[in-house]
Amino acid sequence: MMQTTTDSQAARGGTRSPRLLAPLFRARTYGAFLFFLGELALGIAGLVVIPVSWIVILVFAITPLSVPLLIAYRALIGAMAQGHAALARLIGLRVDPPVLAPSSPSFWGRGKEVLADRTFWTQQAYTLVLFPIAFVPVALLSAALQAASVPIYYRWDQVDTIFSWDVDTIGKALLLVPVGLAFFVVAAYVAAALARVSGWLAARLLSARGEGVVLSPAQRRAAWIRALSIDALVSTTIAVALVVVWALTSGGYFWPIWPILALSLAVGIPGWVFLCLEHPEPARLALGSRALAIQGGVSVLLLGFLVATWAITTHGYFWPIWPALGLAVALLIHAAVVYGRRKHRIELLEETRAGAVDVQEAELRRIERDLHDGAQARLVAVGMSLGMAEQKLESDPEGVRELLLEARQGATEALEELRDLARGIHPPILTDRGLEAAIVALVTRSPIPVSLDVDVSRRPRAPIESAAYFTVSEALANAIKYSEAHAIDIKIRVAHNVMSIQVTDDGRGGADPDGGGLTGLRQRIEALDGTLRVLSPEGGPTTVRAVMPCGS
Repeated sequence: MMQTTTDSQAARGGTRSPRLLAPLFRARTYGAFLFFLGELALGIAGLVVIPVSWIVILVFAITPLSVPLLIAYRALIGAMAQGHAALARLIGLRVDPPVLAPSSPSFWGRGKEVLADRTFWTQQAYTLVLFPIAFVPVALLSAALQAASVPIYYRWDQVDTIFSWDVDTIGKALLLVPVGLAFFVVAAYVAAALARVSGWLAARLLSARGEGVVLSPAQRRAAWIRALSIDALVSTTIAVALVVVWALTSGGYFWPIWPILALSLAVGIPGWVFLCLEHPEPARLALGSRALAIQGGVSVLLLGFLVATWAITTHGYFWPIWPALGLAVALLIHAAVVYGRRKHRIELLEETRAGAVDVQEAELRRIERDLHDGAQARLVAVGMSLGMAEQKLESDPEGVRELLLEARQGATEALEELRDLARGIHPPILTDRGLEAAIVALVTRSPIPVSLDVDVSRRPRAPIESAAYFTVSEALANAIKYSEAHAIDIKIRVAHNVMSIQVTDDGRGGADPDGGGLTGLRQRIEALDGTLRVLSPEGGPTTVRAVMPCGS
């Protein structure tokens, strides 16, 4: 007994120091650092893009060109918000920020819709607010790495620390290593705290808050074409007017070339973005990535603008080579990331689809077992009862009546079991009346009060619809059987070609996300390129959330 106590005390004493250093061994610490590094880069880009874009928009505020500029700027802010959302996954948060504002039937109304779009402003605010927040942990991390690496570079670079203490020996340099480690631990704790703050901000500033109208693909395409047509027409009119003014005034130096170059970018960049979004060919040539295709085209347009500027001003030193190298490096890095993600996605799809096949085989075995032990056995009993009734038809009419009643009861039970089995495979109501009606049928059989909110403007593809139904069915069944809940909340949404299903109960929590039913469901959803997450802390609540692409 004494030995056990001593060991326990030693164990506690031995874990006290590592507990302080625990952030060094957590994957989410490094995820938070990557998150803030990415947010710092996006914040720097935002500090340039946001004011410059507003200056350009204000310059053309009294012209029709302001509307396509506003639409293009809204798309740019939406793309940056998508980048913020991708980074937010590093801290365990999934958000779905909208890219475009709701569309108005009138030309000027489209500009007003952009200005009235709440998320347009909150996404800009998020970009600007996250920059100083991201700067703090990145600065601490930089100081930590600098201090810890002093023994490597002190011989080649003069190091002056606090109170002008010169580091000129290896001994002095090694003294700074624990200082760097201490800074790193502080940076880890600061990053963890600010990651929670950033997640709260992302959930409230990036995502749509149920406002606006969801456009169909045809409506969105028509809006883009009208905006681009007006953009090209207005830009051409301005260019022609400037050339006429030049011809009527001096006829000397051809100064309209500068606004013409700027207007060519104002038309070319939105036109290329539209081409990449609406046609698969550019993305196919860019490793299947629309974002990479957009970046490549915009880089070429910017490089053409710079080369034209060089050709107009001077034929001396070819300075556009440096921005060309920068654009090429950024493009190559993006291509490498896309290639790596594509390879990982192929491996993940192969794995999840193999798992889906295993789930399907297990489901077929379950159906065979249920048929053999249930309906088949009952139908055999019905046949035996009818055979005995035939034998007693003349000698024992009363016994025949009892046997017929048993056969009828057995046939009814067998039919009910077959209906339940068919409902478990694919409910007929789902095929006939759609997802909402099928979910309503599920909810009506629940002994626990259920709040249902379904917003699905059009029916998704059959595999997506089926996966959504069985997600709700499995989550509802688990809540009824195990959660001891008093209320269940179900929300189903479709926005931007993505379906989200969320089932929340106020039960005791502690659900196993790797249980048999949820594992099979996860493999089924991942085979459709979706994700399933289960959050169930002890004491509740339990949330099952599935997200699946449902574009045509």
